[in-house]
Amino acid sequence: MEILLLNNVSIAYGGQGPVVRKVNLAVKPKEIIGIVGESGSGKSTLIRAVLGLLPLGGMVTGGKIIFKGRNLLEYSRKEWRALRGNKIAMIFQDPGGSLNPVRKIGSQFIESIQCHLDSSKAEAYEKAIDMLGKMRLPDAARVMNSYTFQLSGGMKQRVAIAMAMTMEPELILADEPTSALDVTIQAQVVREMMELRNRFKTSIIIVTHNIGVAAYMADNIGVMRRGELVEWGTKSQVINHPQHEYTANLISAIPELGGCRLV
Repeated sequence: MEILLLNNVSIAYGGQGPVVRKVNLAVKPKEIIGIVGESGSGKSTLIRAVLGLLPLGGMVTGGKIIFKGRNLLEYSRKEWRALRGNKIAMIFQDPGGSLNPVRKIGSQFIESIQCHLDSSKAEAYEKAIDMLGKMRLPDAARVMNSYTFQLSGGMKQRVAIAMAMTMEPELILADEPTSALDVTIQAQVVREMMELRNRFKTSIIIVTHNIGVAAYMADNIGVMRRGELVEWGTKSQVINHPQHEYTANLISAIPELGGCRLV
């Protein structure tokens, strides 16, 4: 049974025409879904709608977003608060933008845990240290005592992932989580996200413009263009036998090294 089902979802801003049109997709437990497409294709808007985080003026104008049998569009504010972080969590493209630069990491991490769990400050600290260790951050105590400007891009992204995974959510929404990182750190973060699926049995939707990242991580891939899901299938089907010209063009744009395509 699907953990998440999008049924004919359309999204618009400010009463204008839809920027996302009639998207259908399903996510099963422990499954990784890759959503690829160029900037402006609607992929980030789509996953933000799942967690009710559309910018001001954005709204779902049609369809249903079903999480574990319930339509999220019918949730009350109280139900949204209980859902976010606990059942569905989000990793943003720029971890520096989602972390407060004038507060130490530990202060933010502890507050995040105490917002969701009935936990003392000491218990929250130990839980945060443990999660940072699982994300292979060396000297987790030093990281907790650091400001964001004292951490590298890769370290900040690991902190963001650790904070998202602390409540062991059933679904992670990752919005371009590797695009701000250099290629070496990208590879490390991608591998660590894949380990999350195995360790915590977490489903993941990763949005990326890099079809190579999706090909490496995902079980199924969706391709978005101008607000529409123009292709959907298993990783093998989409990469090896693309049905849409746009998908074929995306794949042909991937660099080759020594005659071997980097996917």
